Amino acid sequence: MTRLWDKGAPLDRRVLEFTAGEDFALDDRLVPYDIAGSVAHARMLHATGLLSDDDLKSILEAFDEIAAAHARGDWHVTLDDEDGQTALENLLTQRTGNAGARIHAGRSRNDQVLTAVRLYLRDAVETLREGAMAVADALDELAARHPDVALPGYTHLQQAMPSSVALWAGGFAAEIRDDADGLRHTHRRIGKSPLGSAAGYGTPGLPVSREVTREQLGFATVHEPVTAVQLSRGKAESHVLFEITLLMQDLGRLAADLCLYYTQEFAFVALPAEFTTGSSIMPQKRNPDVFELVRGRSTTALACLVEALSVYSRLTSGYHRDLQLIKAPLMRGIDVCGQVLGILPAALAGVRFRPEKIRLDPAIHAAQRANELVVREGVPFREAYRRVGAELDPGK
Repeated sequence: MTRLWDKGAPLDRRVLEFTAGEDFALDDRLVPYDIAGSVAHARMLHATGLLSDDDLKSILEAFDEIAAAHARGDWHVTLDDEDGQTALENLLTQRTGNAGARIHAGRSRNDQVLTAVRLYLRDAVETLREGAMAVADALDELAARHPDVALPGYTHLQQAMPSSVALWAGGFAAEIRDDADGLRHTHRRIGKSPLGSAAGYGTPGLPVSREVTREQLGFATVHEPVTAVQLSRGKAESHVLFEITLLMQDLGRLAADLCLYYTQEFAFVALPAEFTTGSSIMPQKRNPDVFELVRGRSTTALACLVEALSVYSRLTSGYHRDLQLIKAPLMRGIDVCGQVLGILPAALAGVRFRPEKIRLDPAIHAAQRANELVVREGVPFREAYRRVGAELDPGK
């Protein structure tokens, strides 16, 4: 296997295993995006006179074949490839010879992989955003199934003021839609085209057009200057993971409420058998495992964010191999969030509140009574507050 940087010197297998790590496997999901970036780059080279008509035709046909074969599962990026960029260039040159060998003019693996990652993020963010909206819609439906069911509202885990299923579900739905909007705002950084910045210092001596590739790939702007591109590594990724963390924490708090409401002591909700599990020793048990794992996986999202931020926080300017390590927490965070969003709408569809089990402490209306005194008698709120408090607890 010929690596892109190979100059003929032998490489200790242990070095390949250590430096490639899991990166080659992660690159496998980037193959369609790397091909899209390579096709745009080839078209740009042709537009600037660096690729002939015949070479471009040969390259485009080969990439169609390579993409189709990968989609069928006929090939994958392997450790021997080292990374997806090497795998694709070797497959291309096997099919096209010198035409494929010309395609790396005007780019580096650094801007090549970052282009693929940003194209991947563009799709991943939209998928997560749609998933978040589906959860919010499921909460709206839950509220609609229980339009008049009262719930106690809690502060400090004590009954505080009256609420309702509609208010409870509506609050979570509003915040989850806000999280979806937060994901949308990550496009500001994702939408900058890194292609043509090469290893971080441009492509002196070559008439490349970064605007052509920007337009081909649908990026909003060209990332300028070229020295900013490597400095930006990890920022778009961390921004996505930050918004995922906020979303997952809201989902975790939703799940925590439902786990509490499912206890025998509360018994506010019933959960469907198909979304609960049993105990290996206690025949009576049905456990809210789905919601417990949603609650727990919010921790995974936070860990991914911290890991990504930590990789690049102390690096000097320019490219460093450490930056490769951002890819794993990025994809893990996206996957965990996607899994949670994938199961929650169906799980929420089976949640039923049990109004016959919900009891509101009569004192829960104390704040309302104080407010009514303010309106009816015109007394200061602090006086109304003391009067109602004294009525409820005459000994104080």
